[in-house]
Amino acid sequence: MIRKAIERGVPEEKIALALDLNMSSIRRKARLLDGICEEAVAILKDKPCTNAVFDALRKMKTMRQIEAAELLVNANNYSVAYVNAILAGTPQAQLVESSKPKKVKGITPEAMARMEQELARLQEGIASIQDTYGQDHLHLTVIKGYVGKLLGNARVVRYLAQNHPEFLGEFQTITEITPAEAADAE
Repeated sequence: MIRKAIERGVPEEKIALALDLNMSSIRRKARLLDGICEEAVAILKDKPCTNAVFDALRKMKTMRQIEAAELLVNANNYSVAYVNAILAGTPQAQLVESSKPKKVKGITPEAMARMEQELARLQEGIASIQDTYGQDHLHLTVIKGYVGKLLGNARVVRYLAQNHPEFLGEFQTITEITPAEAADAE
């Protein structure tokens, strides 16, 4: 909003007076999104992000900014500590200043390399889970309905109770699962 007002010719002094802010704050807010790609801005546009979040994103290349923004939204965590952890886990090649080795206080380069590898593995795992979640949820819903119909048949229940009581208990548990419990179990 401040940036658009400045682009339309409203003097910074007038904006500062109207918003009861100092000039440096107005300038900082006007430059907040400089160096941030449009996709990351779109992802974070209605999220409670601080200046520090954008400062950290600015150190990353475009694709990593988008990934980082998605990580922030998926975790619903917009804290400085979390975005700095994402920055620390960002491979050197995905940083704007890739020639400059990144330094994180108290972490050796070897530990940093291990963290980057682990983060890459975790992101792959999350991506594979997200890819199959909808289909898995559909299968579970169909299975729950089918087992529920089976348990609606008195002859099936009697047979299971006499011959496989352990299965009967498990099948009854499956039919009693609510959608929220199913999501927690996954």
